[in-house]
Amino acid sequence: MRKMIVSNLISLDALLEGPNAELDWFQVDDEFRDYSQKMLAVMDTILFGRITYQLMVNYWPTEHAIRTDPKVAEKMNNLQKVVFSRTLSKVDWNNTRLVKDNIAAEAARLKEMPGPEGKNIVILGSGSIVSGFATLGLIDEYWIVLNPLIMGQGKPIKNSAQAAGCAKTGLGGRHPKIPVGEVK
Repeated sequence: MRKMIVSNLISLDALLEGPNAELDWFQVDDEFRDYSQKMLAVMDTILFGRITYQLMVNYWPTEHAIRTDPKVAEKMNNLQKVVFSRTLSKVDWNNTRLVKDNIAAEAARLKEMPGPEGKNIVILGSGSIVSGFATLGLIDEYWIVLNPLIMGQGKPIKNSAQAAGCAKTGLGGRHPKIPVGEVK
């Protein structure tokens, strides 16, 4: 069985997006590109909700993305992608398919499908999908990238964490099993 992994960026004040759903605060540098390349190298499928899909399809296939970040663009444009949306009528990005009905059953089926050895499924962004899948126990791991800024307002990761049953294990405090380390 493949793992379903959430990879999201958060601010120091644990926000996933700004107050108007903006994502322009992401710090994209060589360290983040290295993380993205390594993360995508162990995935064979990317899952999106409608909003994140629309953001990604409007960026990754562009000449700008391919020129400035060719390794990540190659993965984003060529990996299998599944979009969960009841409102979209079609998707038109390479290797992408749309799931409109039985979303939870399809997500569970994807986890059960054999994939290439050592490859998993990643959800990028897609807060509503993450919350729903977490409630159903489908999320195996959270890979969180911390951006060094405080936004003050926006959508908190707490909503997704509560859905996953994580609220009592340390958002707002140190988890007893996680050692203190250096943040660079």
